[in-house]
Amino acid sequence: MRTARTLSRRAKYSKQRLPRKGLPPLILVTDPDRTPDPLALVERLPRGSGMIFRGFGRKGAGKTARRLGEIARRRGLVLLIGADATRVRGVGVHLPERLAHRAGPIRRARPGVIVTVAAHSLAALIRARRAGADAALLSVAFPSKSASAGRPLGPVRFAALVRQAGLPVYALGGVKTKNAPRLKGSGAAGLAMVEGLVKALR
Repeated sequence: MRTARTLSRRAKYSKQRLPRKGLPPLILVTDPDRTPDPLALVERLPRGSGMIFRGFGRKGAGKTARRLGEIARRRGLVLLIGADATRVRGVGVHLPERLAHRAGPIRRARPGVIVTVAAHSLAALIRARRAGADAALLSVAFPSKSASAGRPLGPVRFAALVRQAGLPVYALGGVKTKNAPRLKGSGAAGLAMVEGLVKALR
């Protein structure tokens, strides 16, 4: 959390694209396999951080999303729900790269709701910005064991993409407590983590 807050304070954005108030410096990204109990994890997250809940069509995802919303409000956390999960009143939305174009309509229909988009390239970052997303999660920052992970960007390439993005960018993919400080000069808005944060919360 300390590194994530440092990144958030140092992040620089274009004059045309200032970050929306309320973006958390640290985000836990869930999936059914690596984070099977998101309800337990959300109770241990530091205040001021966030969670992206992705149900991937699993049975009971809607019920879990609604319960997460209740806990997030009680604990002062930011919750975003993946596009595949049930809509929950008052929480944000996280879109896969292919659905970036929905960011603007969602923001117009639900004022005040944070919308983030997944991105894996500069072109995807630009599409997210033009679509009206509040932030993008750029991956893969470091080598990752995720089945969907591609070639890691590394700190230098990651920073170069952030400079060209024009909107707040989070580092995702292989981010851990030990390697997160390597991103301090990248301009990233914060850290988005899966297993690295789960291990830190134990």
